[in-house]
Amino acid sequence: MAPVATSEVPVENGVSQLKAARKAQENDNSNALFNPFYSPAIADDGKDDYPYAQYKPTFPKVSWAPLEDIAVTDRASFADTEKKSLLSAAKSVTDLTPALGTEVIGLDLRQLSNSQKDELALLIAERGVVFFRDQEINIHEQLDLARHWGPLHKHATTPVPREAGLEEVHVVYNDASRRPDPSAFSKLELWHSDVSYEVQPPSTTSLKILTGPEVGGDTLWASGYALYSNLSPFFQKYLESLSAVHSAVAQADGARAAGLPVRREPIETVHPVVRVHPVTGWKSVYVNPGFTRRIVGVPRAESEAVLSFLFHQIAENTDAQVRFKWRPNSIAIWDNRVVVHTATFDFWPATRHALRATPHGERPTSVADFERETGRTAQDRQLEIWRKQGVEIPEVKTNGASRPRGYND
Repeated sequence: MAPVATSEVPVENGVSQLKAARKAQENDNSNALFNPFYSPAIADDGKDDYPYAQYKPTFPKVSWAPLEDIAVTDRASFADTEKKSLLSAAKSVTDLTPALGTEVIGLDLRQLSNSQKDELALLIAERGVVFFRDQEINIHEQLDLARHWGPLHKHATTPVPREAGLEEVHVVYNDASRRPDPSAFSKLELWHSDVSYEVQPPSTTSLKILTGPEVGGDTLWASGYALYSNLSPFFQKYLESLSAVHSAVAQADGARAAGLPVRREPIETVHPVVRVHPVTGWKSVYVNPGFTRRIVGVPRAESEAVLSFLFHQIAENTDAQVRFKWRPNSIAIWDNRVVVHTATFDFWPATRHALRATPHGERPTSVADFERETGRTAQDRQLEIWRKQGVEIPEVKTNGASRPRGYND
């Protein structure tokens, strides 16, 4: 789910745009502007024969208690590290970039054994996001697959399908009746890790496209592993000492501003700025523009400068990104603990409809806590890969001397 804008002005504009959009639809069914953060309730193409009408968005008026601690066992910890059962069953397995993203061809996600599901979880933990095409898996089967990896999260504000009994499903839906208003958000703040404000944020998360545009509507992911690896050792150590506040407040305020129910009261949670994946042992930057609000225990100016730098690294470091073009029945499965992602809003007036299943993970663990609790040394992913490849890693110069270099394209 994309986050919400955090300034007061977009909230006020969102309310007025919502009212104007609804009035316009009532009067002449015109293509009204919409703020994607606040007005999902107006999304309905009016086509009764739409084949996935039962999965269109609705906002039940219910109230849920705060989440309690959830026991989670990472299934990737049971996997064969060589992933023989999974990889031998595929026709092809292709890494899309060095940093993240792998496409697997020839597997039917409905037919995976438990050992293959465990190995898939490990592959996703290592590669950040894994893509599949031509998957006939339905939402009930998608939920069953997600449950293998952890207890399912229920979102406090975003839409669920109209079909009863699917409160654990998050609906993504846009159609011709809803034209995005670019004044409502920036491209930077759309980058996020799903509900990172939860005490136990998501782990191995899946999204299946039901209907999509022929062109546009891509999703981009950025690797927290790679972002960490691209920093200087000095800055890495500094970030490892920090924690940051992740907040659900703006998202809940946006829902209320749109006249939508908030099913569970918003929370703010402190997480380490660098977390360690419990199975890979790799360090990952864990902040995102959508939900991370401030660094704890440092001056505000310092917090803003550090977060701004990291947010721009997420959005601008193309070496740490992968972009996926969806087709109907494509599915992406990513590890929310080690990647962030963003949608693109370039496809109006086409319809884009997808369903997400989101298991809870563990509480994020800092480098110091991971090493103390496990007796293992947390690693820089890229350095560990190079060591296994026998690559000689040059030492970082500390005297400030460097040779200017250009670039090749």
